[in-house]
Amino acid sequence: MTQQTVSLIGAPTDIGAGHRGASMGPEALRVAGLGERLSARGLKVIDRGNLQGPLNPWLPPENGYRHLDEVAAWNMAVHTAVRQELQAGRIPVMLGGDHCLAIGSISAVADHCRDTGKKLRVLWLDAHADFNTANATPSGNIHGMPVACLCGNGPDVLTGIGSHRPSTSPQVFRQVGIRSVDEGEKKLVREAGMKIVDMRHIDEVGMKRAMEEVLADIDEDTHLHVSFDVDFLDPPDAPGVGTTVRGGPTYREAQLCMEMIADTGRLASLDIVELNPAYDVHNQTAELAVDLVESLFGKSTLIR
Repeated sequence: MTQQTVSLIGAPTDIGAGHRGASMGPEALRVAGLGERLSARGLKVIDRGNLQGPLNPWLPPENGYRHLDEVAAWNMAVHTAVRQELQAGRIPVMLGGDHCLAIGSISAVADHCRDTGKKLRVLWLDAHADFNTANATPSGNIHGMPVACLCGNGPDVLTGIGSHRPSTSPQVFRQVGIRSVDEGEKKLVREAGMKIVDMRHIDEVGMKRAMEEVLADIDEDTHLHVSFDVDFLDPPDAPGVGTTVRGGPTYREAQLCMEMIADTGRLASLDIVELNPAYDVHNQTAELAVDLVESLFGKSTLIR
């Protein structure tokens, strides 16, 4: 079996967020030993360093969007970098930064799937659906809009990143852990037919059954992309995010989620986003994220 190569791509910006500090996320993940831990799992790890992009001007929204041009510039840089790694047969791991950056990474993955004839599946692990639009969002923060933009609902400068518009459809997404959706956004999500496994469903059927439903139709033709927003986790375990929402998956539930994804053997690209060291305690959230990413790449408690 050939050794898989993972490429770490830092995108140190909080350009789409409502709080400063996610720009420090890539370094916190490196300090927590992400590269070393994946190497210890038998993966070849290449750290590509950090992408460059505009500074955060920290301005109010214009026409419903904050920092639109800067967000577009960062996402173009992410798109190009992720696309290069995929074309070279490597597994890109985008270290965010805030979740607006998923527009760049997932549009690159979608283009790659069109080139290779693969079926795209995106697992969106998050407290939020991120399906807002300028009309629905109270804040204008674009980290609440990436799924909408990827599905063609957003400004041209974001929906046009990549070779195809829209980049994806709501059908490719499976959202897990959702527990905070804005009022206007609820209507949009329902109309789009987005498949959402919210915390109530996880409470009712358990994480195992919820993940079996989510992973049911993944086959050897599937490119599985995981977009892991650290606020997916319960805040007492993971305080280092700008948008904590109570009642997320426990440590054990999150581990099971990651292990079941690993069991598919189809993980082909990854985002780790919204880690905010400014809100963290002794880098514990970064260390937990690294622990979970190890499980995503096949670490399990028992020899299976």
